[in-house]
Amino acid sequence: MTKISKLKLVFLSAFLTVPVLPQQIVLAGEEQRAPPQARTAGTLGPQVMRAISSIQELMQPEDEEDEPDLAAAKLELDELYDRRWERMNDFEKQTVLNFYTNYWLTLENYPEAINTFKQLLEIEALREDTRLRTLKSLGQLTAAEEVWQESIQYYELWREASPIEDDIVYRGLSYAHYQADEFTEALPYWIDYMELLLERYEQSLLPVEVDGALQPAEPQEFPLGRDDYSYLNGLYFTLEDFPNALELTKTMIMLFDNQTDWMNLSAIYSGLDDEERRVRSLNVAYLKGMIEDENRFLNLGQSMGGIDVPLSGSKIIVDGMEKQIVEESEENLETLAQMHLIGADFEGALGPARRVAEMSESGDGYDTYGYIHYALANYQDAADAFQMAVDKGDLSNNADTLLFLARSLIELDDFEGARNAAVDSADAGNESEQRSANDYIRFIDSTEERFTIIEERKADAIDFYRPYPSLLE
Repeated sequence: MTKISKLKLVFLSAFLTVPVLPQQIVLAGEEQRAPPQARTAGTLGPQVMRAISSIQELMQPEDEEDEPDLAAAKLELDELYDRRWERMNDFEKQTVLNFYTNYWLTLENYPEAINTFKQLLEIEALREDTRLRTLKSLGQLTAAEEVWQESIQYYELWREASPIEDDIVYRGLSYAHYQADEFTEALPYWIDYMELLLERYEQSLLPVEVDGALQPAEPQEFPLGRDDYSYLNGLYFTLEDFPNALELTKTMIMLFDNQTDWMNLSAIYSGLDDEERRVRSLNVAYLKGMIEDENRFLNLGQSMGGIDVPLSGSKIIVDGMEKQIVEESEENLETLAQMHLIGADFEGALGPARRVAEMSESGDGYDTYGYIHYALANYQDAADAFQMAVDKGDLSNNADTLLFLARSLIELDDFEGARNAAVDSADAGNESEQRSANDYIRFIDSTEERFTIIEERKADAIDFYRPYPSLLE
């Protein structure tokens, strides 16, 4: 989840629009001077009123085709401030400062806008509703300037003074705590924010009374979007609260059926050490066509082997290759061959194993290819593959490959070739491998001796049972 950056605070517009003066005041002439009583805290004196009228026209011309003249407005504001500030009543000061905040916000000069709002709070007779709006605005502006603790402070002051709660304040408090890496504090505010919106939504669905009769409420748009749920889920993930993240993610899947949520579901099951559900949820996402990258195809394929369905895993990897999502590289083809072997599908393993053998710079690929043929009792193919592995070299275990070559050759009654391979295996191996090879040499000798005896007896039997010539000849 990326942290928020500075942004234009359009959400302040409702509070920060230029105040519209009463029409009778705007049109008042020079000769119509207000009596001294106009200097009370709730009214504009005539001189301030005339200056404000001019400034308002500069910042917000009556003719929509006219461009605002902000520079001239600022000059008049500064002149009014310098000339009369100390003699202004609280209402006049509030009005002047409101124009300043509009000016700074129009220019997106948030630091100056913040300073002006702070000055507003110093007005002793500031109306309570204005104070609340000012505190909320300061919370938003300090957040835009990434001064998180000040933002939290102003939002909390707003809550202390307000008789009601506000979704913007809840949201702002959660964001500010999150940006300050105070994730535990951010969580309850976001939950309060969502619950407040849901409560309002439920209230809006209640029947309304029209002409003494209850009528169904107008359909309302659901107030929470996927981003709202995602932010909460991000907090659960950050706090490693996987049980709550699991329930929320299931809700999000029901509401939005989004690819990311399916991936998150699999990740949560991983965090809960529930491997079978992790794989099954990822498999559902695959069946829905939501897996689109190589790593997840390979991860799912291999994970299927972990829950004893390796052939399903091999089909997923093949599907990824056919869709050109999974690269047909040596490593991936080797993984595919292994999945077939785990599932005892030796015939299926032959194709990818052969391609690995051809691509590999070492003889290990041909060693695996030979082993598969050996398991299938294709002894001539096995012997050829093991010999190619030896010829190619750079084997992980030269002695083992040579011993399997010997085993393949003895199945072909090639005793001399088998003996030579076994001798080479003994020369290449460690002490344990040497013992195995020497034992196999003795087995070759005894097998050859037995084979020779059998062949001699077969020859004698053929001579003994040679048929007499036919009497008809």
